[in-house]
Amino acid sequence: MHTSLNTRVPLIVLMALTLVLAGCGNLGGLLDGQPTPAPIILIATATPVPPGQATPTLDVDPSPTATSVPPTAAPPTPTPAPQKILARVKERGYLICGTNADLPGFGFYDSVRQTWSGFDVDFCRAVAAAIFGDATKVEFVALSAAPGPNNRFDAVREGRVDVLFRNTTWTLGRNISGLAFGPTTFHDGQTFMVRAKDRITRLEDLEGKVICVAKGTTSEQNLIEDFAARGIKFTARALDGEDELYPAYDEGECDAVTSDSSQLAAKRQQLTNPAEHIILGDRISREPLGPVIARDDNQWLDVISWTVFATIYAEELRVDQRNVDRLRASTTDPRIKRLLGLEGNFGEGLGLPNDFAYQIIKQVGNYGDIYNRNLGPNTPINLDRGPNKVWNLGAGGVLSSPPFR
Repeated sequence: MHTSLNTRVPLIVLMALTLVLAGCGNLGGLLDGQPTPAPIILIATATPVPPGQATPTLDVDPSPTATSVPPTAAPPTPTPAPQKILARVKERGYLICGTNADLPGFGFYDSVRQTWSGFDVDFCRAVAAAIFGDATKVEFVALSAAPGPNNRFDAVREGRVDVLFRNTTWTLGRNISGLAFGPTTFHDGQTFMVRAKDRITRLEDLEGKVICVAKGTTSEQNLIEDFAARGIKFTARALDGEDELYPAYDEGECDAVTSDSSQLAAKRQQLTNPAEHIILGDRISREPLGPVIARDDNQWLDVISWTVFATIYAEELRVDQRNVDRLRASTTDPRIKRLLGLEGNFGEGLGLPNDFAYQIIKQVGNYGDIYNRNLGPNTPINLDRGPNKVWNLGAGGVLSSPPFR
């Protein structure tokens, strides 16, 4: 190792070195065979150290030929990689799915019958069917949009649920905050519910009104930004979650309540006199709703995504819960064969059985089956599908799936 010192060494240091060398390096003694005295090690500094200051360290220039040997130490204990979600679910033997417990048509828990139902609930079941071939192998967890121990996003980030299906809007801010979103399952938009007697028919009629909105949601942000752009003045009454929002509106604390049109349609059924309320046709936003998982698990994102795609692609190919067994036994369409796992190993590539899509369709249904069972014309919600139709069936549908090939 080469040590670099200040080249301007004080004279007194040179004199001291000369005396030391004279005392130790007795050339005459060496020539006469006398024993050489033990060497004296002298540490010199380029400049004196002022009292009270620490001794400075020397600048060290590593030599190109020198080898630095680190002190012997135990190697660090490697941190085990986190277990992938699919492996965790398989090991547990059932799926844990976060959803809504109080939104009829989407996620609802009947405490009397102790049953779960709804559009989002059925997508939880579809994931269980894909993994286990058994749509019943799922535990539902009621989650809220409000802050607190049951907050939906905290539950996802902390791994308390494997996936969230709960009328949740996909946004950039949420995507970069530790969350990943699967395909949109429901294309929605934000609007307003008002009392028919108030004769409010357009957004401008809400000038000066009190509007109830859920605190900390995209609905609150959309309301503030859109009405500011339109120049509509109003008073916002921000409340914690749906449990406070709709009772406040029903009791007359506000003139209107705003949320996604689908939520308003579902919640209207729970008001004291549903027929006295109308939902405006105007929309102030587009709300793509879909599944949410923790980020950085691409395999699990693929499982969730292709579960959703399987329901959409099945409806594109007109494969439904009623005809799936017949088509499985007789179809010559290669697209249907690949979808149902009769050709290819696509399920295996996802970490699932090859017939995962067949199990979804057989036990839960295609997208249309799921929609009609929970939101269709034969339900109290009776929510028009609007854009939530597959693209090749016409009438403005935007749903589509990448092909199974």
